[in-house]
Amino acid sequence: MPADSLQLHSFPKAWNTRGAQAASALTLAAMSLGYGVVQLDVTIVNTALEAMSKTLGGGVAELQWVVSAYTIAFAAFILTAGALGDRIGAKRIFMAGFAIFTAASLACALSPNAIVLIGARLVQGLAAAILVPNSLALLNHAYTDDRARGRAVAVWAAGASLALTAGPFVGGTLITLVGWRAIFLVNLPIGLAGLWLSWRYASETTRARSREVDLPGQLAAIGALGSLAGAIIEAGALGWDHPAVLAAFVASAVLAALFVWRESRAAQPMLPLSLFGHRLFTLTTIVGLLVNVAIYGLIFVLSLYFQRINGLSAWWTGLAFVPMMGAVLPVNLLAPRLAERIGSCQTIVVGTCTSALGCLGLVWIEAGTSYWAIVAQMIAISGGLGLLVPPLTSTLLGSVEKARSGIAAGVLNATRQTGSVLGVALFGSLIASDSAFMTGLHQSLIISAAVLLIAAAVIGFGARSSTHTM
Repeated sequence: MPADSLQLHSFPKAWNTRGAQAASALTLAAMSLGYGVVQLDVTIVNTALEAMSKTLGGGVAELQWVVSAYTIAFAAFILTAGALGDRIGAKRIFMAGFAIFTAASLACALSPNAIVLIGARLVQGLAAAILVPNSLALLNHAYTDDRARGRAVAVWAAGASLALTAGPFVGGTLITLVGWRAIFLVNLPIGLAGLWLSWRYASETTRARSREVDLPGQLAAIGALGSLAGAIIEAGALGWDHPAVLAAFVASAVLAALFVWRESRAAQPMLPLSLFGHRLFTLTTIVGLLVNVAIYGLIFVLSLYFQRINGLSAWWTGLAFVPMMGAVLPVNLLAPRLAERIGSCQTIVVGTCTSALGCLGLVWIEAGTSYWAIVAQMIAISGGLGLLVPPLTSTLLGSVEKARSGIAAGVLNATRQTGSVLGVALFGSLIASDSAFMTGLHQSLIISAAVLLIAAAVIGFGARSSTHTM
């Protein structure tokens, strides 16, 4: 056969290969936009809290609900969202999630009062829970080669870290130039771009019609977490012995017990309790919860400290968080190398202790304290977080069978988001009164340090005991 015929014969194959590679890359772009916008809305809101309060009214409790409504829905729904993707198709459910997130963002921007804003944030959180697991499922479907998939997941995660880091600064800039409503409007072009790329280039996954959705377990989980967060948030304003607060604590305990009872008997539970038979899985899950209680509750309090106590504008507050949030990504990249040298559990201990020392280094903070006197401690707090998350995730995934790695990752995400909810609720209740703000801030720092040191002890001594008993 002539050489030119061979070239013509191979041309369609090469064209198809390039087309498939382009489709995979654009699918990766869509999935990165989905995960990125979820992470962006975790941090971008913190810089807008004071501006929201001035426009919509309300005190610290309302601001806590603006933050917590998002994370409550995110934490409570993420396990079910993965099951929905399996049953309906990850592409369908991902696109539905992106559409809901975009519409909820518009509702946030147009909110006339705090109640409407909190409701819209709740819907945003539900959509965020849909986006995260299904974006990963679609990436897994688009990249069949292990090496290529690993690189794609790294890009997906790096994009989310960048969004998380940029959130405070982007939020501060938008608030200064346009107003706080712009932090939600920025999601609209991202959502439309993500929807179009997903519709055009993502391939649908195989539908598993036998995959059941545990609706009773889902309702119990939402009720338990919402009641617990509500009890802690309202305790700051009403008092810990108020009948409504006590009733919410009781409701949370009852619903949590019902959730455990349901999961122990469901044919396809959203949270397989057998996972907790793996010691390292249990230890890393506890650490994930404790770390987020400490770190994300503290970010909420520090944001109000910069604006309400030190009088910084939203733009300067966003700028103040850049070194703190910017430390996470480079330390994320360093963490695997350190884990190879000293071990994953030891790296987690180093990370938690580093963050704890950063918290203790801020205990002396007062109204008017210079930013430059506290920036190193803030970097230590976030640097410790960046150091511990990669080995925490890899240790948890390595503690269970590969076939259950997806549900294990979902449990870690749900647990960490639950920690964020509880941290914001607890620390916010301590600063509910302006007159007691600094006392509450000092208490928050001490509690954060103690919680982080407990997390270090849990993984340090727990993993050592696990090794000895094997």
